[in-house]
Amino acid sequence: MQSGAAQILPAIPLFPLPNLVLMPKAILPLHIFEQRYRDMTRDALISKRQIGMALLKSGWEKQYHGKAAIDPIICVGTILTHEQLPDGRYNLLLQGHTRARLVRELKTETLYRVAELEVIESQPVVEIDLTADRGRMIELFANASLARTSIGQQFAKLLQSTMPTQEVADLAAFTFIEDVNIKQELLAETDVCRRVRRVAQLLASLRPMVITPVQKEKAGEN
Repeated sequence: MQSGAAQILPAIPLFPLPNLVLMPKAILPLHIFEQRYRDMTRDALISKRQIGMALLKSGWEKQYHGKAAIDPIICVGTILTHEQLPDGRYNLLLQGHTRARLVRELKTETLYRVAELEVIESQPVVEIDLTADRGRMIELFANASLARTSIGQQFAKLLQSTMPTQEVADLAAFTFIEDVNIKQELLAETDVCRRVRRVAQLLASLRPMVITPVQKEKAGEN
């Protein structure tokens, strides 16, 4: 059981999207064009550069311009870089860093949504507990076909580095798993051992899909 009061993030702007789940450590390129999210980006840049990425629930289309229902588990990210275009749109790189739970949405004068969030702390784990699953991922990314892709080579290097296994697993989930509902489940999972094990299993099951880019590259050479 965790001790101490949960950390509260008092006013985080929300960016709900229907087909995207951000994970901690992952870097997400965003093109901001709607006026409310231009306002959100402007305000974030002059504040703490924080944005909460939220997954819209099924049926969001009917209320997209209002307050469509969102999943309560959110990934908070920091704007790393930004470019404001002449017409007011923005290009951003947002890096996820914190799992958080929606406490309540706040009443504000802004067009975009703002919420109070509670930081979700994962259960403590030591690297030795993740050794077997890290080994499985190392084997996967040593696969001859996958090793020929630049992304596969990057993950092979990460797995040989000192980066914690749970961080590599979050990055792998963001990069390779397409099902947003599964990604959302992984975002919500606080048991690190269970989360890493599931990512390793999913990567193994998606292996044919993972090597598809290599096949496409070969086809393009003909």
